[in-house]
Amino acid sequence: MGSFSAWHWILVAIVVLLLFGRGKISEFMGDAAKGIKAFKKGMAEDDTVTPPAPPAATPPSTTIDHHPVAPQTPETAAAQPSSPAQAPKAS
Repeated sequence: MGSFSAWHWILVAIVVLLLFGRGKISEFMGDAAKGIKAFKKGMAEDDTVTPPAPPAATPPSTTIDHHPVAPQTPETAAAQPSSPAQAPKAS
């Protein structure tokens, strides 16, 4: 009793054909085949090695040269004129 015999499967197939018709089953199988083909195509595209992109053109970098500044002593600070940015604003 617990297993299905060939007659059971034939009866199930007849019921499925009556419910869905021959056209629906073939349409379903066609859609399944399209899905399998799309899956295989996607897997093939993943296997191909893509060449690395050429580096983008970058403008030449500008650098600011670092000039070490000697520590200021009160005598050197008084001898140098103050820049306008450092001058106190007169109100």
